[in-house]
Amino acid sequence: QVQLVESGGGLVQAGGSLRLSCEASGRTWSNYVLAWFRQAPGKERKEREFVAGITGSGGRTNYADSVKGRFTISRENAKNTVFLQMASLKPEDTAVYYCAARSGYNIYYGPNEYEYWGKGTQVTVSS
Repeated sequence: QVQLVESGGGLVQAGGSLRLSCEASGRTWSNYVLAWFRQAPGKERKEREFVAGITGSGGRTNYADSVKGRFTISRENAKNTVFLQMASLKPEDTAVYYCAARSGYNIYYGPNEYEYWGKGTQVTVSS
């Protein structure tokens, strides 16, 4: 059974940091790209925004322009876990953050490209 389970969300003040984790099970995840998306309040599922992605080996990462230099994605394949370290958080980072996975070697930005999703974790940044 495929499962992606996010954790680490919460309420933080602007300028603060959070570390999100996503534990994956049910597949050989080293063959999958893992990514983080976010869905802001009032937005629909199809409007989920790509945040960051990492290839199966961890050798390549991509980031949305809005988070470059502030967020870092990493993974530990031995633990089937992907992380999102978020720093210098802004109120506009407030959203539900989702972990997603797709088989293959390319990092795509569209949510429809991803096969598996977690249920999300809420991140709220207060001003």
